[in-house]
Amino acid sequence: MDKITDILNGLCRQAFADAGYDPAYGRVGLSNRPDLCEYQCNGAMALAKSAHKAPIIIAQEITEKLKEYPQFSKVEAVRPGFINMDLDPGFLSAYLSDMDRDPRLGLPLPEKKERVIVDYGGANVAKPLHIGHLRSAIIGEAIKRIGRELGYDMIGDVHLGDWGLQMGLIIEELKDRGMTEFDLSDLEEIYPAASKRSKEKDKDGNLTEAAIEFRDRALTATSRLQNGDPECLGVWRRIMELSVPDLKRNYDALDVSFELWKGESDVQKYIPDMLEDLEKRGIAHESRGALVVDIAEEGDTKEYPPCIVRKSDGAALYATTDLATLVEREKLYHPDAYIYVADQRQSLHYLSFFRVAKKAGIVRPDEKLTFLGFGTMNGEDGTPFKTREGGVMRLSVLIKEINEKVFERIRENRTEAEISDEEAKKIAGLVGLAALKYGDLSNQASKDYIFSINRFTSFEGDTGPYILYTIVRIGSILEKYAASCGKDPEALADLRPAMEAADSGKRLALSLARYNEVIENAWEEIAPHKICQYIYGVSNEFNSFYHDVKILSEPDEAKKESYINLLSITRKILQSCIHMLGFSAPEKM
Repeated sequence: MDKITDILNGLCRQAFADAGYDPAYGRVGLSNRPDLCEYQCNGAMALAKSAHKAPIIIAQEITEKLKEYPQFSKVEAVRPGFINMDLDPGFLSAYLSDMDRDPRLGLPLPEKKERVIVDYGGANVAKPLHIGHLRSAIIGEAIKRIGRELGYDMIGDVHLGDWGLQMGLIIEELKDRGMTEFDLSDLEEIYPAASKRSKEKDKDGNLTEAAIEFRDRALTATSRLQNGDPECLGVWRRIMELSVPDLKRNYDALDVSFELWKGESDVQKYIPDMLEDLEKRGIAHESRGALVVDIAEEGDTKEYPPCIVRKSDGAALYATTDLATLVEREKLYHPDAYIYVADQRQSLHYLSFFRVAKKAGIVRPDEKLTFLGFGTMNGEDGTPFKTREGGVMRLSVLIKEINEKVFERIRENRTEAEISDEEAKKIAGLVGLAALKYGDLSNQASKDYIFSINRFTSFEGDTGPYILYTIVRIGSILEKYAASCGKDPEALADLRPAMEAADSGKRLALSLARYNEVIENAWEEIAPHKICQYIYGVSNEFNSFYHDVKILSEPDEAKKESYINLLSITRKILQSCIHMLGFSAPEKM
């Protein structure tokens, strides 16, 4: 289904051509002055110099052509050369009805069903998820869902950190404690203790001898593990048995899922051949005992250090395992593109191994490797979000605090007769997740943002609960309508009466008609926040319409059916959008 702007661009280009001008100037966009018009074309001003005419004269010529098209209710030329357009309600009604009939709500299928791997986990085993894992999980899940909604073959990979130094630290800590058996609660205490031991410093800020000795032992244990030592492998298997199910429970609580539960350990078998190949072809060379690949390219405006793919002691690095992961993904899945979601402070790492992958031919020249770096989630003091004690908050604790806050708000606004505590707690889980995800996703991914539980859980303003409350309100109206007359609230009706009843009705219809354009744009720019902006605007337009029009008490049945159908389409679009963002609405709030 063509986007509204594509249809308008086609009409405007034809008008320019019919007037004897280059049709390329007939580009239409949303008006930035909705009080004056709905859409606007500024091509007359761009064309004026080469056409040797005043822009207002060109605009008037084009306007006369556009007035012939029934898609417009008003077209006018405004000095110095704007072409202002309003859409005909009949055209808009027909367009929305076509969307309503389409199971995809007007989203076109891609010309090629590309396979895209989204790498958005990165959790380390043996450690509980904390808020540092939140943004990657939430943003990555939304990107995967948006791509899938548009018809792409999306594969999410958790890409576990399960083969690095943390394993050696745990192995040596267990040995020092004489522990041969351990459970998940032991692990949750052991790793932080081991990590702290390896970083202890003296009064001068240098690592203590004990820390150096312990770290060296951990590095040796890591090397033994990676070389297949049976004792180390036994400990590693036990850690995996305990950690992976726990990570899955935590991700489930976020409604985040992965098609692949791969880790660094899965790609170790590819590393020796990969490094040998890089050396043989002269792509990698030795530097101070390490194996490196030069990544500098002509046109760089700054110097980039070589990418180290093997340390001088023979150990692999993150770049090594990430490259080997690409080798495996190319062999098993043959993707067309990759999207990596991680902290933007890792941008140099991603640039480095992307360039090595292209230089070495690990990925095809036409494959897209995209890094989406996200900013920091900060507390209300502007510093990285911490617990009250100053530590890093576990994700499960954060979710619990949000749900409790939402539960309080629900109980404040509802009596026991309307909703029981048990129901309120279930609803709080859905609303709390919406508060958390929308609070994050409504910010541009690359930007830092302030996390405020009070603001994010509010039922008013630009929040997840406000969006859900709007959906629930619409659902309640549709349910009452169906109960009162026995008619299907989704039956198609002419939407013109709804648009003519109030300005807010036309504004709502115009917003709904932009759905496919917004989703495509959010995908192309990898920008879930644009969907948040969109549904906040749609919710505001609906609530204005709700206050402007007596929906259920309207005596004219044709008008009432028009109102109801507009509400039905609104709910469908809002529900589709929140599904892409990774949360859902309760039946009541």
